Amino acid sequence: MIEQAFEDSDYISLTIKRVRVAAAESMPLLLECARVRGPEYLTQMWHFMCDALIKAIGTEPDSDVLSEIMHSFAKCIEVMGDGCLNNEHFEELGGILKAKLEEHFKNQELRQVKRQDEDYDEQVEESLQDEDDNDVYILTKVSDILHSIFSSYKEKVLPWFEQLLPLIVNLICPHRPWPDRQWGLCIFDDVIEHCSPASFKYAEYFLRPMLQYVCDSSPEVRQAAAYGLGVMAQYGGDNYRPFCTEALPLLVRVIQSVDSKTKENVNATENCISAVGKIMKFKPDCVNVEEVLPHWLSWLPLHEDKEEAVQTFSYLCDLIESNHPIVLGPNNTNLPKIFSIIAEGEMHEAIKHEDPCAKRLANVVRQVQTSGGLWTECISHLSPEHQAAIQELLNSA
Repeated sequence: MIEQAFEDSDYISLTIKRVRVAAAESMPLLLECARVRGPEYLTQMWHFMCDALIKAIGTEPDSDVLSEIMHSFAKCIEVMGDGCLNNEHFEELGGILKAKLEEHFKNQELRQVKRQDEDYDEQVEESLQDEDDNDVYILTKVSDILHSIFSSYKEKVLPWFEQLLPLIVNLICPHRPWPDRQWGLCIFDDVIEHCSPASFKYAEYFLRPMLQYVCDSSPEVRQAAAYGLGVMAQYGGDNYRPFCTEALPLLVRVIQSVDSKTKENVNATENCISAVGKIMKFKPDCVNVEEVLPHWLSWLPLHEDKEEAVQTFSYLCDLIESNHPIVLGPNNTNLPKIFSIIAEGEMHEAIKHEDPCAKRLANVVRQVQTSGGLWTECISHLSPEHQAAIQELLNSA
């Protein structure tokens, strides 16, 4: 009976935990449903939720439940947008996030102490690694919340962010574990993307590490750094121009490394390729576009990172639609290669049919269709699978 009581207790605890997780997951969905009742009703519902969510982030002891609450809160901010948090909310949330980051560093130090203990063995290390994984997962949720705030409030939130700045800078120090550096860079990526050109005020803290980490041994760190360099070109102001020039050879080095397309490296490499495209598109005076373009074309298409694939296809459309001579080649000799790139993108589902870019690519194909001999030449270079992919694009866009 005692054993049965313990089993029942465990079952009840697990059930309660699942209910709490489900309740957290439902919050942004409830807000989406409340939209149909109008903005006043939506705001009332959010006010009812917001205080409770912030309080729960600060007090929830179970890391599994906490991570879901933090994720839900971030999604709610994305739904509600600018103005959804008042000064009291920001003050309380800033203190909580600061405490979470400080706890993250303290826990890492305690684990290092335990690794020096005389009782340390493989079993202890396994337990410590589980603890570390949990801490890193909470760190990702801190990043989620900051992402939602930056994307909603833009540069207006930078003065509030400054209380967290020393802790985020600590995350990207060279001696930190790679997940710290990855997520620290992701936070600064959001600062650049959503707060530029005002973000340059903080460039002294992240620019050198970002340039350094694009060649890091960790693919996750490389990917975060490369994405940051891309948005630096896309959204950063004139102050970032010299750093776009400096970034280009570093990005090319990663792309041209022997193992750049292996499974563990491909996402980082595709972010580097996308970043090169963004530099050429948004900061063309910082690089020799005519020299870089043939290399960039040879690296296409992207198909693992779907979001960056859309960015690169959009730039490719810009170049084709402007009849760029290097892209089209003399007498349109590069068009078969371009058709192959488009077909590969379609086959790997990197072209989203609902995206305007798909229609632009389809129009490129249709324009060639009307040219007779050129169409025959392009199609003759494609495999049956590629030809079917081109037809699928035409049928869908």
